[in-house]
Amino acid sequence: MSKKGDCWDNAVAESFFHTLKVELIHRMKFRTRDEAKRKIFEYVEMYYNRRRAHSTLGNLKPLKELAVVFSGQF
Repeated sequence: MSKKGDCWDNAVAESFFHTLKVELIHRMKFRTRDEAKRKIFEYVEMYYNRRRAHSTLGNLKPLKELAVVFSGQF
């Protein structure tokens, strides 16, 4: 295990995959691999990256964070 801040620190990835499993995968029964791929893509691109509040962004939604950054209101 590496110390915090090293490029081998994968806490963010682990947190993401935990959230993905809790909020989507364990709640659904996929009929095919293609259905699973489609649902996971929809979850990540349509919900997780756009609407879900992220603690690393001060609990802002990613699109809201982008609006703040690009409006110059740091």
